[in-house]
Amino acid sequence: MSSPVSSNAASSNAASSSAASSDAASSSAASSDAASSDAAGSSDAGSRSTSAADESVPPSAARPAQARSWLAFLRSPAGHAALLGACGAAFMTFGSFGAGSVRRIDPLLEDIYLSWLRFGHGQLLSRIILWVGVLLMIGAWVRLGRATLNGQVTVRDLWTVLPAWTAPLLVATPMFSRDAYSYLAQGALLRDGFDPYEVGPVVNPGVLLDNVSNVWTTTTTPYGPVHLLLGAGITSLTDDNVVTGTWLWRLMMLPGLVLMAWAVPKLARRMGGNPAVALWLAVLNPLVLIHLVGGVHNELLMVGLMVAGIVLVLESRHLGGIALVSLGAAIKATAGLALPFLVWVWMVHERDRARAEGREPAAPVRLFLKAAGLGVLVFAVVFGAASLIAGVGIGWLTALSGSSKIINWLSLPTMMAHVVTWFTPWRLGSVLDVTRMLCAAALLVILVWAWWRYRRTERDAIFGIVIALTAVTLLSPAALPWYYSWPLAVGAAFAMSRGTLMLLAGLSTWLMLIFNPDGSIGMYNLAHVAVAVFVSVVAAKSLTTVDPLRLRSRPRSDASSGPARADGA
Repeated sequence: MSSPVSSNAASSNAASSSAASSDAASSSAASSDAASSDAAGSSDAGSRSTSAADESVPPSAARPAQARSWLAFLRSPAGHAALLGACGAAFMTFGSFGAGSVRRIDPLLEDIYLSWLRFGHGQLLSRIILWVGVLLMIGAWVRLGRATLNGQVTVRDLWTVLPAWTAPLLVATPMFSRDAYSYLAQGALLRDGFDPYEVGPVVNPGVLLDNVSNVWTTTTTPYGPVHLLLGAGITSLTDDNVVTGTWLWRLMMLPGLVLMAWAVPKLARRMGGNPAVALWLAVLNPLVLIHLVGGVHNELLMVGLMVAGIVLVLESRHLGGIALVSLGAAIKATAGLALPFLVWVWMVHERDRARAEGREPAAPVRLFLKAAGLGVLVFAVVFGAASLIAGVGIGWLTALSGSSKIINWLSLPTMMAHVVTWFTPWRLGSVLDVTRMLCAAALLVILVWAWWRYRRTERDAIFGIVIALTAVTLLSPAALPWYYSWPLAVGAAFAMSRGTLMLLAGLSTWLMLIFNPDGSIGMYNLAHVAVAVFVSVVAAKSLTTVDPLRLRSRPRSDASSGPARADGA
């Protein structure tokens, strides 16, 4: 089923082509009459004039066609969702100035007479506007997903929606997290000659330290050398200007979003999924856009590099793909989980190529040594070069334990510990030590099992990456809502039932809503949790039903409107 945009654009192109052909014929005839005394010359002249006529499209004719194409898009389901989501993003941006993760002292708002948004009734108004924006974007996303499932939206349409939803967020105050301020402080440490793997931001007092969340002021950085280089470069350019520094961090992360938008549909085609559905679920998801773009998280660039690298490896560009994934791991170690599975993909390609050439494939051990050896070499070059340029070692490995300061219900060890304390007199801290140790052991077993179990085909290996990322998210000592974007980016490439998509839509919505805009946790507020659950259920049902609350006299269901297209491009 073609979208209105595609149909209209096609008819416009056809009209332009007909006009060009008529002009070409007239030009050719005129050339032949004028040069009748020389047959060869007339033939050449006619050919040249025909080519010129074919290549020339009057701007006056092109502009109306483009205008009609945009109007058709705006009238389409994707266009409606684009406008609604853009309005939501604009609301969030304005609300973030007072209710987001604002600076503790903000002279900029005072200079433009908006400091009242941060206090009293102004802050309440800001909070309401921001939450309305979040709900508008969630509604637009679910509406867009319903149209995508029904085959009314293409990958090209979704690429058009993405910048409309993203652009307003680029000037927002960080939302739902204060990590951007930690990034600036960590970069300033490297800039000023400190080793961020040895000391925390507290040793470098100043404006940047003032805005770091208290829990992270004494914590060494758990991120890789590329993250530190980016932070040092940004703070060198902006000095201690928090606003400009935050904005540059957000811009530096945007290539990750572009890489995701390019790679996820390609990965879906390789894994048998629907490219449009995958792009909708993994990239346009409010969990990704609001948290990773609005919240300014390095996961955006890390995930983009990881998914793009996976696609390159699947396309037999093994060294380049592994280099991209290694670069992602040099931002945040999570991306490195994909590397052992990509060795299997490389081995499968070597085996299949040998058979296609009529040769006997090399022994599995030999294939493994070749793929793993070259992979380790590429990783060592990329990571070693980044570390050498940054002038740091591998201290980030020990700093990974810093996340244990986070205690919330999003990780399985914390869930288990809380439940145990309900029925025993034991304190949470002592129980948490045990549950984290048990889950760490289980995680190690699952990672080794998944790596060995999913080794036989490309699809096996990529599915193994999904299992590994999901296991790390659930079983690590701590988890935050945006961590779930890791497995989602790869898992979205696989074919899923509508029921599974509804579950993921509801879960994404709940994760989006469960934190407060200032970065505090809302999971210990029963009313907050109840509202988040209610909105999540409505969002999940809205994916297949226009009116899940039956507010209309005769609700309609879109579930039977037809199957989603296999390729939305």
